[in-house]
Amino acid sequence: MLKHLTLKDFVIVTHLDVSFGAGFTVLTGETGAGKSILIDALQLALGARADSPVVRDGAARADITATFDAPAALATWLEEHGFEGGEELMLRRVIDAQGKSRGFINGSPATLAQLREMADHLVDIHGQHAWQGLTRPASVRALLDEQAGLNTRPLAQAYAHWREAMEGLARAKTRQGELDSERERLAWQIGELERLAPKADEWAELNAEHQRLGHGQALVDAAHQAHQWVDEDDQSASRLVARALNALDQVSAWDPQVQNVMEALRGAQAQLDDAAHSLNAYLGRVEPDPQRLEELDTRLSAWMGLARRYRRAPDELPALLTEWRGALDALEKASDLAALERAVSEAESQWREEAQRVSQARHQAAGPLSARVTEAMQQLGMAGGRFEVALLPQDQPQAFGLEAAEFLVAGHAGSTPRPLGKVASGGELSRLALAIAVTTARERQAQASNSPQVDRPAPSTLIFDEIDSGVGGTVADAVGRMMKQLGQSAQVLAVTHLPQVAACGDHHLVVAKANDGGQTHSRISPVSGEARVAEVARMLGGERAQGTSLAHAQELLNQATPPHQARRAPHA
Repeated sequence: MLKHLTLKDFVIVTHLDVSFGAGFTVLTGETGAGKSILIDALQLALGARADSPVVRDGAARADITATFDAPAALATWLEEHGFEGGEELMLRRVIDAQGKSRGFINGSPATLAQLREMADHLVDIHGQHAWQGLTRPASVRALLDEQAGLNTRPLAQAYAHWREAMEGLARAKTRQGELDSERERLAWQIGELERLAPKADEWAELNAEHQRLGHGQALVDAAHQAHQWVDEDDQSASRLVARALNALDQVSAWDPQVQNVMEALRGAQAQLDDAAHSLNAYLGRVEPDPQRLEELDTRLSAWMGLARRYRRAPDELPALLTEWRGALDALEKASDLAALERAVSEAESQWREEAQRVSQARHQAAGPLSARVTEAMQQLGMAGGRFEVALLPQDQPQAFGLEAAEFLVAGHAGSTPRPLGKVASGGELSRLALAIAVTTARERQAQASNSPQVDRPAPSTLIFDEIDSGVGGTVADAVGRMMKQLGQSAQVLAVTHLPQVAACGDHHLVVAKANDGGQTHSRISPVSGEARVAEVARMLGGERAQGTSLAHAQELLNQATPPHQARRAPHA
């Protein structure tokens, strides 16, 4: 529920803080007073597009804050997107004089898309031109799908998958010759690389082995010389260490410290023995191998030749072979017309299965919706009229399903329902839009009450912005009663010029313009008691001081809101 709306330097508002209560709230005022300012400001707080004219003349920026009771269904979303939770949800929008804006959710920066996502859960706004959407097939279908509780995303996804499969088949048929040529080229190139059979990391190993064999004789000569100096020559390191140990051994008894030196020499002697053993073993294994060196030359040459041909680094050839095998596999699949045709058939079956599910739900929802709107029409001066939701089969499959939706209406008893836009007058269109808006809003609230775990619960705040245009007389009484009844299960705000509707409000806010220091400002004040009677009298067209108008206004208020049912007015 909307609790507060605060405006600063917005259009002709310097500063305004309005509190809202539960039930049905009406906003009234003279023409041009700015009755829709609150609605416009709220829409901006909910992510609507903004520009610089919304900033009051002479001000640097406009600042709008809307505070709601936080729906429990949004707690997870707020946490996932890094916003603080709590009992209240505060949406803020700041727009500067250049038209740039920033959004905030509970004090943290937010994108306009995130604000708009909030709007889907919080507020449902019906404007005075709502009837225009009733003539657009997409809008009609969306309204019916909402009433049916349908999620049509899987249907659209299935259709897109089917289209993609059909396009793939068409491309394959068109490019069959080109694909065959590409397959032959890839197969030949893969054959060349497969004959080489390059393995991962093999290039580095081949180069290391080639370097070792290429310097084989030098390695043997160096190892043989080292072995002599370590162990074989009379002046080898091992023999010199042995002589040193023998010399110290003869005097070690005279000074214990000599033993430490002898221990170090014995360690060196052991290491020299190990080195001599290793060199001897190495000389036993390492011999020049001209044949293996020739094999390596041949393989490295073939490897380098393919690398130059395909303009790749030599060590990239194993990955290139894997890449080409994958590409060939893809071409094989793209050239397999039978497999592609099976994929098209399967995708079509999936779409038709989903489309049948959606179609069944639409047909189940169309009848009850038609009956409920027809019932509402009887209360809105269209006695005997009939409303129907027509589902029109499509000649060709569509992303939205097997049928289009259209609203048909018969304005009076005995007439045949025809497309709404062709038979309804302007006043009838307004009344039909109101009947549909109230009916669908009631149904959303009922669905939310019966299924609290639905993915998108119905917004708890419903706003009607002069949707009662073109309505008058006894019909206006019915409009007021409808909205008041709707206010028992949801918070309802209505901008209205009808005294009968205003009299039905649980709360009444009056919008007025005032001139202060040469500047025009808009003010909003709650009214009750005599002030409310005077406002309803003004709406009736009489003078405030005229007794008959005041009496009529009091009568309307008494009929609409008995004293024991009156609610405390909100404050601004």
